[in-house]
Amino acid sequence: MRDLLFLSNGHGEDLNASLIVKALQAANPQLAIAAQPIVGAGNAYRRLGISIIGPTDQMPSGGLLYMNPWVLVRDLSKGLVLLSLRQIAAIWRQRRQFKLVVAVGDIVPIALAGLTGRPFVAFLVSTSSYYEGRLRLPWLTQLLLRSRRCQQIFCRDAFTATDLQSRGFSKAIFCGYPIMDTLQPCGVDLKLPTDRPLIALLAGSRLPEAIANLKLQLQLCQRLARLGNFTFAAAIVPAMAATQLQAIATDLGWQFDGRDRLSLSVGDHGVEVLCRSDAFAEILQASQLVVGMAGTAVEQAVGLGKPVVQIIGEGPQFTYRFAEAQMRLLGTESVQTVGTTTAQPADLEQAAQVIVQTLQDPTHRDRCQRNGQERVGSAGGSAAIAHQILSVLQQE
Repeated sequence: MRDLLFLSNGHGEDLNASLIVKALQAANPQLAIAAQPIVGAGNAYRRLGISIIGPTDQMPSGGLLYMNPWVLVRDLSKGLVLLSLRQIAAIWRQRRQFKLVVAVGDIVPIALAGLTGRPFVAFLVSTSSYYEGRLRLPWLTQLLLRSRRCQQIFCRDAFTATDLQSRGFSKAIFCGYPIMDTLQPCGVDLKLPTDRPLIALLAGSRLPEAIANLKLQLQLCQRLARLGNFTFAAAIVPAMAATQLQAIATDLGWQFDGRDRLSLSVGDHGVEVLCRSDAFAEILQASQLVVGMAGTAVEQAVGLGKPVVQIIGEGPQFTYRFAEAQMRLLGTESVQTVGTTTAQPADLEQAAQVIVQTLQDPTHRDRCQRNGQERVGSAGGSAAIAHQILSVLQQE
């Protein structure tokens, strides 16, 4: 019999789960761990050598059905129903092989964990009481979390854990948020001037949306360069290769040096943007402010105490609906959103003014740091959750 089966349904969920797996492996290399990602290829697991028990595929929605239900039609046309049935069948066939199931996400992995009939723990990484002041859980989720087989409920913040405990979910606890454990610098020297504010650009991880987002951010940088002296660095994904950066430069009338810099010369207001796919932690930690059009990366920025200004893209992920929900989750002390539709020139001008005003506020950074600790927390969540899972496993 194997020890643990991880079930997760989304990019962020896979990332959090893989960080917990890594901490478990460090604590006990002999553990037998397997996984079934419900959305995507499960690369976060595969990089750790974790076996996948059933089929995987990348759906057009990327699992973001709640942001735009119409993309469900595209997922269905790509075989979502058959894929889901095959995944359920794989979990059902192997359900008796695991001592404990770890469900990371929302109702889907929790329901599948319940289907196994095995003891399970749940990490509610996909939701928080900060969204509406009180966590709204589907009745099936509540039923499963109150069942005897549910051994522990991990929450993504202390506020959610307190909310659930007050409603009788005595097993709800907060041990930390694993994504804060990924911000260890790799030793990359950005070679950027330190005598002016560094503004980090986070355009997201999904192509081609991230390309469209970066174009909007570059236009914002152009406007900021007229208002003061700033340094800009974009933390891009590896999939955004030199060919894409060259295409972006061509479309906007910028120049690309063939390596990692986009630049534009306009009279006395020249602007240069460093673009690196290997220096996320360095860029984020060195920044004084973040222009965010992303999910998990913005959460990490807030956790580090960085002020974030959001502008709206075309989607499918980073729409106003997503940005507004992110403000409720992370707090308006840390996150400001400019505009309600895809950013137009007037929105970019307003965002530039907001950024300058934010950087000039001497108390804003301290407020962001306090808020970040409350809403997201510090590093160490992966090991703390792993410790709790091992404690549960020893009782099985």
